[in-house]
Amino acid sequence: MTRPRATAIGFIAVLLWALLALFTVGTAPAPPLLLNAICFSIGGVIGLVWTARSGGLKGLLYTNWRIYVFGTLGLFGYHALYFTALRLAPAAEAGLIAYLWPLLIVLFSGLLPGESLRTGHLLGALCGFAGAALIVGGGGTGFNADALPGYLIALACALTWSGYSVLSRRLGSAPTDTVAVFCIATAILSTLMHLAFEETVWPVGALGWGSALALGLGPVGLAFYVWDIGVKRGDIQLLGTASYAAPLLSTLVLVGVGIAEPSWMLAIATLLITGGAAIAARASFRSARASA
Repeated sequence: MTRPRATAIGFIAVLLWALLALFTVGTAPAPPLLLNAICFSIGGVIGLVWTARSGGLKGLLYTNWRIYVFGTLGLFGYHALYFTALRLAPAAEAGLIAYLWPLLIVLFSGLLPGESLRTGHLLGALCGFAGAALIVGGGGTGFNADALPGYLIALACALTWSGYSVLSRRLGSAPTDTVAVFCIATAILSTLMHLAFEETVWPVGALGWGSALALGLGPVGLAFYVWDIGVKRGDIQLLGTASYAAPLLSTLVLVGVGIAEPSWMLAIATLLITGGAAIAARASFRSARASA
C-alpha cells in the first residue's frame, strides 16, 4: 500500500469522528462506561468477523501482549474521557477542546525518528490553544466554573488520543486486525468498571439505541481500523493536520441539528482551532519537500 493511499484511508476516520459528538448526545442519559461497553462490543465483533473471514485470527495469537495492553488503554481511556466530558460540559465546546488532538499529534510526531517540527507547527499550536482558552474563558460571557471539570477532561482526552496515535507509529509491525482485540478488551473492561462505579441507565428509545448502534458501527468501529492504517503506513503529520477538519465539521453538525447554539465565541474558537491547520499543514508540506 502506498503512503498517499494509506493517508487517504486514515482520513475516513476523521469524517466519521465528525459525527461522534452528535451520536454521543443522542445516547443520553446512558453513563460513559456503559456507553463504552455497548459501542466497543459492536466495533469489536465487526472487527473479529472481518478478521475471521480474511483468515487473520491465527495471527492474533502471536501478537505481543504489550501491544494489546497499549491499544486497550488508548481506546478505553480516550472514549471514557470523551463521553464523560460531553456529559459534564456543553457538547460543542467540550468537543472542540477534545479535538485539540490533531494539533498535538503534529507536535508530538516531531519526536518520532525521521520527523521534525517547523515554526509553522508551533504557530498552529498557538492558534489551537488560543481557541481552547477562549472556550474555557467563556468568551464574552465570563468563566463557567460548572463546566470546568468537563473542559479539563476533554483536554485529557485530547492528550490521550494524540499520545496513542503517535506511539502507534512505533508499533507499525502490529497488524490492523489487532484493533478488534483492543475493542473487545475495552468493552470487557468498561463493563466491569460500569458494574462497579455506575448506575445502569440504558439509552432511551429508537433515538438512543440508534445513536449507540451508529457509534459502534462508525466513529467507535470502522474509524479505528482505517485510522490504524493511516497512522502506521501514511503521512502522520499530514494526517494530523488534515484532522483539523473534524472539529469544524463536528461543530457545524451540532449547530445544524440544533444541539449547539451558534455564537461568535463558538465561531471564533472553531476558526482558531481549525485555522491552525493551514499553518501547520503548510509546514508539513515544506518539510516533506525538503526531505524529498
